[in-house]
Amino acid sequence: MQSFSGGCHCGAISLEFATAQKPSDVPVRECQCSFCRKHASRAITDPAGSVMITIHAPDYALPYRFGFECADYYVCRRCGVYVAAVTRSDQPKAIAILNALDERAKFTASPVATDYDDETQDQRQARRAAGWTPVQVAFDRSLE
Repeated sequence: MQSFSGGCHCGAISLEFATAQKPSDVPVRECQCSFCRKHASRAITDPAGSVMITIHAPDYALPYRFGFECADYYVCRRCGVYVAAVTRSDQPKAIAILNALDERAKFTASPVATDYDDETQDQRQARRAAGWTPVQVAFDRSLE
């Protein structure tokens, strides 16, 4: 398992993405929803991997919700970096935002444009449960 670190620019939110895949084999998606397009986000997942999100300054790491409100989108209020999205479920899963990783250049797969606008809430939750990465969100509070 390889681990890739990152987070927001100011350090309020850190991110760790772990995968057994070679970085060049990890699919990269460009969601076409208005939120993701405005952030120029490129997302990665590995259902067999893991994501660790550590919140160091909770006042700056307030999650944003939209649409069906079935995921929390972590965008730092201080520096504006979109770091990850986490499902709101009993067994949370996440996507890591490639742009937030320090070694993002190692993920060389061509981004695939994706459009999920026609999904129902149940379809969206099922897709995320099957395809997103297991996640833990922790609070360090070292920057408070």
